[in-house]
Amino acid sequence: MADLQSTHPMPKTPTLPTRIEVRSSEIHGTGAFAAKALRRGSFIGCYTGRRYTADEVAAREWDHALTFVFGLSDGSVIDGAEGGNATRHINHSCAPNCVAYEIEPEEGDPWIEIEALRPIAAGSELFLDYGLDVWDGDPDAFPCRCGSEGCRGTLLAAAD
Repeated sequence: MADLQSTHPMPKTPTLPTRIEVRSSEIHGTGAFAAKALRRGSFIGCYTGRRYTADEVAAREWDHALTFVFGLSDGSVIDGAEGGNATRHINHSCAPNCVAYEIEPEEGDPWIEIEALRPIAAGSELFLDYGLDVWDGDPDAFPCRCGSEGCRGTLLAAAD
């Protein structure tokens, strides 16, 4: 992603974003929902959790059943399952209402910020397009259940 300048400082601790409620989702397991109405461009939160360097990522065996891993452009990842916050519960949709940006500071580690793509009503579930990039990934191994019009049927990134 582009080198972006953040208007929101990276939090020092994994706090629960006040704009998110976590509860059962009709799409998949647990979901994140707007606690209040959000305007387009509203800051929802930073994706937090344990960081793994690119070398640690390569050496680790990941549980592919359920993960909360967000990959960064430097090859490192943020694992929201370990010390993460409510943003880890944002489910996938092929018609997302949120977008994640990688913020690349001049110094320090990059981080992920999530914002609203369009106005979101209070109580609505929050969605990202995961756009998974899995080496030689079989689309059937990563099924999408979003049910949106134009659903790709997979969590994998759209074919170019």
